[in-house]
Amino acid sequence: MSDSASLAVNESSLPVDQEEDAAWAAVHTPLTPNELIHFCHEDVERLFRINPYLEFSRWEALPDRRYRFCGKNFSREQPIEFDLGLHIEKQSDGLRVHYDNGLKMHTRFTIEPSELGSRLTIHEQYRSLPAAELAARQQEVDRSLTTWAGDLQKFLIMWKQWRWLPPWRWYMKNVWQRLKPSGRRITYMFWWITLVEIALIVLGAAIYLVEYR
Repeated sequence: MSDSASLAVNESSLPVDQEEDAAWAAVHTPLTPNELIHFCHEDVERLFRINPYLEFSRWEALPDRRYRFCGKNFSREQPIEFDLGLHIEKQSDGLRVHYDNGLKMHTRFTIEPSELGSRLTIHEQYRSLPAAELAARQQEVDRSLTTWAGDLQKFLIMWKQWRWLPPWRWYMKNVWQRLKPSGRRITYMFWWITLVEIALIVLGAAIYLVEYR
């Protein structure tokens, strides 16, 4: 399955649900449930770096499946600075990320079979706070969830197509994953410009051969 239109984000709720203090988004992916579970368990950092609104200044692996990461979240008009501790709980149907601090309590990645491969639901639970305090801290609410789910889906479509190629996997892990979101956009534009230039050179060479040889 390579048709991204048929795998579009099919469900979502806006953060934060006023009754449940929660937000969620779901997408279909071309991976089997077991493949997607392995993908989530293999590299938690990759899951967060795929989010195009997060700009990392630090990611530190600690003992006992704990991590610390710092940076900025650009999903709001005023970027949110964060310095969070994480604890990872691997589950048979996905993954749960517990936050040691901040407004968000946990993020759960739940994986189910679907006719297209698998269905990934990202559910974010916020801490229960008095209405007045929640209203005062609305600027801290992460609004990147739907976009994050969509970019995860796009990444998984590419992963399904190109994971067999070791140089591609190396590039995505050691170059693409380390770039800031702005750097990825610039790199993407650079590759397209390069391809266009190569195509023009080939076209020019072909015209020369036809006309003068």
